[in-house]
Amino acid sequence: MTYLDYAATAPMLPEVMEAMHEAERKFFANASALHTPGHLAMNEIEETRTLLAELIGAEPEEIIFTSGSSEANNTVIRTFEGHRIETSPLEHHSIFVAAEKYAGEKLPKLFSVMLANNETGDILDLKKVVDAAREIPAPKEDELFAAKSDFGKDLVTDRRGGYVHSDLTQALGKIPVNVKELGLDYATFSAHKIGGPVGVGALYVKKGVPFKPLIIGGNQEKKRRSGTYNTVGIIGFKAALKKMRDDKTWEKYERDVRKLRDALAKRILDEIPGSSLNTDIKRGKSLPNILNASFQAAEGESIQLYLDAEGVIVSTGSACAAGDIKPSHVLMAKTNDAEVAHSSIRFSFGLDNTEKDVAKVMNVLPGIIDRLQKISTIKMEAK
Repeated sequence: MTYLDYAATAPMLPEVMEAMHEAERKFFANASALHTPGHLAMNEIEETRTLLAELIGAEPEEIIFTSGSSEANNTVIRTFEGHRIETSPLEHHSIFVAAEKYAGEKLPKLFSVMLANNETGDILDLKKVVDAAREIPAPKEDELFAAKSDFGKDLVTDRRGGYVHSDLTQALGKIPVNVKELGLDYATFSAHKIGGPVGVGALYVKKGVPFKPLIIGGNQEKKRRSGTYNTVGIIGFKAALKKMRDDKTWEKYERDVRKLRDALAKRILDEIPGSSLNTDIKRGKSLPNILNASFQAAEGESIQLYLDAEGVIVSTGSACAAGDIKPSHVLMAKTNDAEVAHSSIRFSFGLDNTEKDVAKVMNVLPGIIDRLQKISTIKMEAK
């Protein structure tokens, strides 16, 4: 199998599996319990918190563990429920759907813009967003700050008119990320994108910014996120973070994976009629591992299924929107062309991919596209 769907989920690392198997034997106790097994489990959780904080330029107390990016994204959006919320049209569904539901006209304002897009890999300009947020004057009074709540009331000291959240799920491990240097108030992460387990994520919340918990009814995470700790999953997250740190994976992605991605992009354009790229592959403009391409008169899901039959695993876009027959909202926003969106395929590489994988794709993809174009009712555009 040639697996090129790392942007959907990365295969679990051997180090992660080993760490989780050990955790099931040694750290099975409820981490909130006062007995020794509980303390041992909590120590592992706090080590993970400290490691993630170090890797992203945060403080350990600014990290909250969640079930994944979607929960973390919803937590931030719900914190600003009833307030002005501005997102880009390229955001993950867990951002723009939540924003549409909960946005209002109150002050202050939340900007939520991802650093790197999950479908195209394009890197967005967060500096402009941060600058715009800082220019908004602080409101004199607002219930977001004044609300009498047990949750984080004492932490709200930084009163501003604009706050910035960024979903860093795809960026972590692929490019360097530092929440302080980016000027972020909130940031989202997910373990399974870096070879950790599914069902574990984290939310960065800068000291002093507004915060309201999404899940209540317990004292976990200093009352910021209730629920029994997923200790084994968090330990798996730690193992993945250690691997990322020790191997400096962002350097390997830039040095090795970008070459594979660019080689595939060149061969697609050179060898397949009617092909085009939806990813800006210039250095610094996109993540080094994602390539989104479109093929005239060939439907994306058909391409995916034919490739799957040949042992090549790719995606038609965000796996989080599986079953949605509508064209990708990301590609529609970028191209305003439904045909381009419907004919797109996302190839996403990991550190285990090699030149053989590029060769395998190009051994089968041209024939698949030719076959689909010949039976299509859509006429090919002449070059």
